[in-house]
Amino acid sequence: MLSQFIWSASIALEVFLLARGLQQKLTHKYPIFYSYIAYVLAQEFVSLGIYYWNQRVYRYTYWLTEFVGVLIGCGVVFEICRIGLAAYPGTARMARRLLAILFAIASVKALIEAANDPRWWLQASAVDVEAALRAVQGLAIISLVALFLFYSIPFGRNLRGILLGYGLFVCWSVICLTYASDAVDRANSVWAYTSSASYMVALALWCGHLWSYQANPQPKRFVHLEQDYQRVAAATQRRLHDARAYMAKAVGS
Repeated sequence: MLSQFIWSASIALEVFLLARGLQQKLTHKYPIFYSYIAYVLAQEFVSLGIYYWNQRVYRYTYWLTEFVGVLIGCGVVFEICRIGLAAYPGTARMARRLLAILFAIASVKALIEAANDPRWWLQASAVDVEAALRAVQGLAIISLVALFLFYSIPFGRNLRGILLGYGLFVCWSVICLTYASDAVDRANSVWAYTSSASYMVALALWCGHLWSYQANPQPKRFVHLEQDYQRVAAATQRRLHDARAYMAKAVGS
């Protein structure tokens, strides 16, 4: 009964969020975020149909669609980075590259470990893949929040809502995946309800913060973030130049 209520309420909030986004043209401002919401909404109906059609096929479909959803969620993190650091192009570029490297390493590591597990797509391995990517997402969100707070970077109501809602959902998902020892636990234990409830809370936050468009405000004081990036980039280039010169000298000798 509780799971049915959470499922129905989440769908209603998703439909409302998408409808409001289209009405206010927020889908053009945050395309990846709204694509994520649309994907989750479609996934729920497709998975439900497959579940009643063939439960054996559903098991494989669930983890496949879940994995794709996590990948799209990684795009949401990139979008937060892009919009939040729009005034600092050098820093934003460096942050996106670091995030891409982290996501790629986590994906490859999790997939290799899962491929070597005979229970692939059946039990713990599928949970491990999602847990690895969720953990990187959580780390990226915490790092972005720390960056925003350290440099007092302002962000508008829209971005704040996306960040708070998705951060809450991802961090709680990491906790749930840590304690769910396998896919069966994830589907049937209390962690499944709390994970679904955290997503419903995130949807409620998004509906409130994305009621209408609000651009990110410009910083009220000078922010040294871009200068710090330029210094780090220049120092890195010097070290690379010195390393190349040293290697060329070593090879020549």
